[in-house]
Amino acid sequence: MGIMSVVLVASATLLVGLFLGWLTNGKIREKRLNQAHAAADQITGRAREEAEALKKTAILEARDEWHRESEPLEQELEKSKRAVRTLEGQLLERERQLERKVDVLESKERNLTVTAKELQHREQQIASSEAEAEAMVRQQVQLLESLAKMTQADARRMLIEKQEESARQFAARKVKEIKDDAIANGNRYAKEIISRSIQRFAAELAVEGTVSVVQIPSDDMKGRIIGRDGRNIRSFEMTTGVEVIVDDTPGIVMLSAFDPLRREVARSTLDKLIIDGRIHPGRIEEVYEKAREDVEDMVRESGSKAAFDLGIHDLAEPLLEHLGQLRFRTSFGQNLLEHSKEVGFLAGMMAEELELDVALARRAGLLHDISKAANHDVGSDPAQASATLLRKSGEGQEVAEVVETHDRPTPARSLIATIVEAANQISLNRPGAQKEKVEEYIRRLRNIEEIAMARPGVERAYALQNGKEMRVLLDSGSVDDAGADRVADEICQKLEQELDQPGQLKVSVIREVRAVHYAR
Repeated sequence: MGIMSVVLVASATLLVGLFLGWLTNGKIREKRLNQAHAAADQITGRAREEAEALKKTAILEARDEWHRESEPLEQELEKSKRAVRTLEGQLLERERQLERKVDVLESKERNLTVTAKELQHREQQIASSEAEAEAMVRQQVQLLESLAKMTQADARRMLIEKQEESARQFAARKVKEIKDDAIANGNRYAKEIISRSIQRFAAELAVEGTVSVVQIPSDDMKGRIIGRDGRNIRSFEMTTGVEVIVDDTPGIVMLSAFDPLRREVARSTLDKLIIDGRIHPGRIEEVYEKAREDVEDMVRESGSKAAFDLGIHDLAEPLLEHLGQLRFRTSFGQNLLEHSKEVGFLAGMMAEELELDVALARRAGLLHDISKAANHDVGSDPAQASATLLRKSGEGQEVAEVVETHDRPTPARSLIATIVEAANQISLNRPGAQKEKVEEYIRRLRNIEEIAMARPGVERAYALQNGKEMRVLLDSGSVDDAGADRVADEICQKLEQELDQPGQLKVSVIREVRAVHYAR
């Protein structure tokens, strides 16, 4: 019991002590709180004073800064205001100007309206006048048609026909003048170049043809050539492939063969046998081989000499052989090797006169007929065959093209090809160059006359000067002077189309008026 009382008393005492301590602490805390509030009020008062002082200082500084910053802005604003006032003044001035222009345009519009009304009135007057004029013209046309007994279309057609005839005559005269002038100048220049070339070349007029006659020293030699029972002549013909003609003609023996080269080998063989005097089959074969080698050497030498004479030193060996074989080929009695050399010389000289490629002209002129050395038929186009042979032999493309086109009057033909063709025609058509059969000569002249007689208005036509000139007599009643030139031109065109004749043919058209009366 006593312990419980002690505990209770102790607890009560502890509680009282705690309560008293709490009260004491509360007073202390209250006192401290009051002190803290007093200190806070002092600090707040001082802070407020300092804040007021800082505020006043900041306001003063802000005012100073604002004055410093606002001064240029105020100046810029003032400048902008002045610019605005200036722009407003300009706009007002422009507005006043536009108002004045509007007034002017309105005035012009009123004037244009008045003018348009006047023009409309004048147009109406003009339309009325035109209608009256057209009516008067129709009346005049009707009056003229009734007086002339011809409609307006007929008169227009007649006038057009007269104008066309007049223009045709004028055109014919101008064409004739132009042609005469071109022919005069062209012929003069061409004659100068050709005459210089021919004078410088100065070749023989006639070329010796390949002979097939062998001279023998006596008629006894004929018997030795024939041999016993004809064995020598048979052996000779079998070996050489040439027919031997032995007749009663004294001092000669004739050889016949279609191949001139083979005939030349046979002629050389027979010449050697005659000189040797020993004629028998074995000797014939031996001499024939020797003669064939000699002729082959002659062929090479002839081709090399022809090329050397024209200054050509790089021809291929096959071309030299073909060129040498031309020595034994003829065309209308003209030796083809001499003809080729002549064409080469003439083409080179004309090219020199015209300042063209002389070497190319000579080379193409020499080789233009190279295909005719072949033993077979070259066909209807020897120029194409020659160009093909040149290409196969390694000749240059430029030479082959000239040879291929020299006889074709195409726009693609070069000047060298034209010169080669001119030289070829000069060589073919000079006097004594070719031979022609009488029947072909007569047929050619008759054909020329028939072509001329086929033209309307031609009374008579005569071929003269070996077919190099033709005179045509016109009917003066059906053809006038201007028409005579047209007839001559038409005849020339027809001759060029239908005739395959070398050289040129002069056509002289004659129109004469004859007045015949009889006095009784």
